Amino acid sequence: MSDLTTVRWGILGAGSIAKKFTAGVQVLTDAKVVAVGSRSQAKADEFANEFDIPNRHATYEALVSDPEVDIIYVATPHPMHREHSLLALNAGKPVLSEKPFTVNLKQAQEVVAVARDKKLFLMEGMWTRFFPIMFKVRDLLADGAIGEPRMLQADFGFRTGIEPSGRLFDPALAGGALLDVGIYPLSLSYMVFGQPDRISGVATIGETRVDEQSAAVLGYPGGQISIVSQAVRTNTEHAARIYGTHGNIVIHSPWWKPERMTVTGPGGSVEELYHPVESSGFQYEAQHVGECLRAGKLESDVMPLDQTLQIMSSLDTLRAKWGLSYPME
Repeated sequence: MSDLTTVRWGILGAGSIAKKFTAGVQVLTDAKVVAVGSRSQAKADEFANEFDIPNRHATYEALVSDPEVDIIYVATPHPMHREHSLLALNAGKPVLSEKPFTVNLKQAQEVVAVARDKKLFLMEGMWTRFFPIMFKVRDLLADGAIGEPRMLQADFGFRTGIEPSGRLFDPALAGGALLDVGIYPLSLSYMVFGQPDRISGVATIGETRVDEQSAAVLGYPGGQISIVSQAVRTNTEHAARIYGTHGNIVIHSPWWKPERMTVTGPGGSVEELYHPVESSGFQYEAQHVGECLRAGKLESDVMPLDQTLQIMSSLDTLRAKWGLSYPME
């Protein structure tokens, strides 16, 4: 590993999310994408040419073995996250794995165990947590700006056409709303309230046998409640609301890529906060990972591994209630 004056990223996968992450890294002054790995030389070259990346690898194995790479960003579809995270970790490379971390808790536990055994940095790529607005949300909650937080409501739903062989609708690709976009409001609930002690929900299982829309209610030991919903066949507002004993916070659409929020405090005082997002928005997450690496940390305090495992457990619990499983399980 270099001295990390500049964190050298290797991108595993060359799809749309990989492009957004790479675009984000390019606005940082202390990080650089130096390598990309794909399943073919042509795809790796095409990606590398678009972003002026020097090292182009026709296999993932070659990428994780690249001595010029400090950390791997796993950008493949989530059914492959376990395999590709382990590939990188076993090659001695720290990993940032795109959300959802894996398909289920068992896979997540395996990946976390290897990282901890090898003493390598590992984090789930829940990019939403790293936007400036979200740091402000956490500060406001910690300072009691709306009193004691008591209830949360968040949604992430969009309508798309049914494509039985596409990643959103194919059970073999762990399709459905819950893992693709439901991870966002669920993770927000964990950020605000921590681990629930009760969880229930309902889902509409479509013709391809994945959840097309679903909703969950999470209950907490202190009586707090979160209501979250997600969909791939229904457009929703894309707003998040946190209600406290003396006010509320509204994170405006799209709350998962937040730029604007309204804080209503005691006595009805209203404050509008706005922080425009430059580039793709992935730079905030990449910046945080770089700070962790330079500090010698093995995990993030903003997206800790134990919480990633808890979130995966909640996803498993909901799917079990709905009778929703995938062939790879």
